[in-house]
Amino acid sequence: MTIEQVTPGTTEEVRHRMRVLLIHNDYGGYSGEEFIFDRVRSLLLDRGHEVAEYRRSSQEIERMPLGRVRAFFLGVHSPAACRDIRRLLRSFRPDVAHVQNVFPLISPSVLGVCQSEGVPVVMNVQNFRLACPNGLLFSHGEICHRCVPGKEYWCALRNCEGNLLKSIGYAMRSAVARARGSFSSNINAYMAPTPFHREWLVSLGVDESRIHVVPNMVDAIAESASTAPGDFVGFAGRVSPEKGVPVLLEAARRLPAIPFQIAGNYDRQPDLITQAPANVRFLGALSGQSLSDFYEQMRMLVVPSIWYEGLPTVIPQAMLRGKPVIASRIGGLSHVVQDGVTGRLFRMGDAEDLASCVQALWADEEARTRMGRAAREEAAHEYSLDRYYQRLENVFTSAISRPLHSRTP
Repeated sequence: MTIEQVTPGTTEEVRHRMRVLLIHNDYGGYSGEEFIFDRVRSLLLDRGHEVAEYRRSSQEIERMPLGRVRAFFLGVHSPAACRDIRRLLRSFRPDVAHVQNVFPLISPSVLGVCQSEGVPVVMNVQNFRLACPNGLLFSHGEICHRCVPGKEYWCALRNCEGNLLKSIGYAMRSAVARARGSFSSNINAYMAPTPFHREWLVSLGVDESRIHVVPNMVDAIAESASTAPGDFVGFAGRVSPEKGVPVLLEAARRLPAIPFQIAGNYDRQPDLITQAPANVRFLGALSGQSLSDFYEQMRMLVVPSIWYEGLPTVIPQAMLRGKPVIASRIGGLSHVVQDGVTGRLFRMGDAEDLASCVQALWADEEARTRMGRAAREEAAHEYSLDRYYQRLENVFTSAISRPLHSRTP
């Protein structure tokens, strides 16, 4: 558990110096959500704000006595987290609380604590967990809406997590949060990474005026000096069922002369290595300079996801390096990749269509150059740290100035 209070890192001028409480439950491994959360913390400090952080990690579960059993109940209500948050609110007295993930060790109950102490809450909605127990709207290899709205029991009935106790726990904590109005009654402003997420929140009954589209950011990099076209088609990210890697492998099988490289942890689907054609290479998880080099050396990035996705940071990372992106035409991806401008969109799950897009772009240097240039300009403008900070500050200001007037039961 981390409870940390830090002072501003610079004396840079800000419109209004704020005190911000950051709340997040880390996942088992470092993910794009942790990247975003860490960058938010750095941005606020660099711009002169004061920051306190309440952070838990799902890795704690393995070290706790009866950890999995306790996590089952803590996801519904965590008395310790509520006490910690209340104490931190009274000692730090923040202007706003910025919340990203509260499952399983923090719980939605802390949102009510913030409201009871008069602290407005901003929630960064990076997935679909506000209404879907597993957060993906994806189960057993397909997009799934069975739990939405108010039918969380489907997560247990279908054993969406492949572990009945875990599936029941996920269903229970989501059902209780909905019944209590934890997410509908205690959040002053919502941050959605794409217009698709905004539309999804509206479909749940969220007041559209409280939803702000704030695309994820990436760190700036120097203009690439490399003029080489790139040596391979790249995939970056976790290798898990919803990411559609088998679709990518089938497309690669149709293009034996084109090399493909896959960077990401493949523990969840290790059998894919033996199923891959000879022109596909699995690199495992990359980070730091190795990952940066991977982006630089690819000719294009492929995102073959078979779920709605959000705004995976791999896309702006590749775009910032002047690489066109080929992505599934679904969910948030359709808003991030401009078909024919910054890359190509293909029919979700259609390996033949994906192969056609890859082959055409691989051979067309003029199109790659044009799309790569547009991709870099888009990334530099829309996904820069400065642009993200401007949007974030506007959301905080909106949340502070618009208190919640009514509560749903």
